[in-house]
Amino acid sequence: MNNDRIPVGILGATGMVGQEFVSFLRDHPWFDLTWLGASDRSAGKPYREATNWRLGGEAPAYVRDIIVSDSKPAGAPRLVFSAMDASVATEIERAFASAGHTVVSNSRNHRMDADVPLLVPEINADHLNLLAQQRKTRGWSGQIVTNPNCSTIVLVMALAALKPFGIRRVIVSTMQAISGAGYPGVASMDINANVIPFIGGEEEKMEQETQKILGDLNGSGVDPLAANVSAHCNRVPVVNGHTITVSVEFEKKPSQNEILGAWRRWHGLPQQKGLPSAPPCPVIYMHEKDRPQPRRDVERENGMAVFVGRLRDCPVLDYKFIALGHNTVRGAAGAAVLNAELMQSEGWLS
Repeated sequence: MNNDRIPVGILGATGMVGQEFVSFLRDHPWFDLTWLGASDRSAGKPYREATNWRLGGEAPAYVRDIIVSDSKPAGAPRLVFSAMDASVATEIERAFASAGHTVVSNSRNHRMDADVPLLVPEINADHLNLLAQQRKTRGWSGQIVTNPNCSTIVLVMALAALKPFGIRRVIVSTMQAISGAGYPGVASMDINANVIPFIGGEEEKMEQETQKILGDLNGSGVDPLAANVSAHCNRVPVVNGHTITVSVEFEKKPSQNEILGAWRRWHGLPQQKGLPSAPPCPVIYMHEKDRPQPRRDVERENGMAVFVGRLRDCPVLDYKFIALGHNTVRGAAGAAVLNAELMQSEGWLS
């Protein structure tokens, strides 16, 4: 191990999101993946035997011989990324935080806790200050930080630059990739040549998480964005990439050029600091009339940017547009790694 790099671990390392973490952390300049945690049935096995690799190619050579551990704090590095299933994540993540570990979680379980940052580094880096209240209230020597739902992050990245115009109402419809359901996920007979107009809990997550992420820190909590958000969530036969259509109303309607300029100029601390996983332009507007498209655009910028297009007047609200993001990268593993990079750069991992 390079002693200049920070040892990290993955909880839930054998699942689909865990595999995305393994892939994303390969050759990371700051973090050195040294520990993998999973269920009892995987513990004690080399990673190559414990996981059924579902991503392209084979499991990376650097992790194949790591012996998978129980998902318990003993022996784990101080920084762990959580890809735990929601059914077990609550108690496991709390046990790690109580034992002094920093848990950067992709699980939904703690996202809406008042003292847990629901972090998108370009948008609400100041929400990390909730960690002081979290440690005080819960008596932890460690901490938990979460990233949003994989569809929410596409929406908030597209909306964040428009917040100064005064967002009043948002209607969003999603076309979500099958990889977002994990493995085995949606049965092939259900998804082929079909659209499934229901994803359990997804609409509520989009509506509530958007208000928290775009809300303002008030010292000990977050005042949610004073806007109404209505979400319709659908599963479609696309492998990777969540596409959303958005209509939005503002307190004072800006011009189209003002909106395009806001997207073009928008960036945050990750770009200012040059964090390793940060895209140079977090939101990229595409002027072609038929873009963005998942098959053509979702892998660009290492999967870490959100692509926006088709800005036009809306006859019901003010404007409507389309946005696309990589659900397992910017919506999961990549988001959590960028959160940890921001925490390191701001001194929260010391």
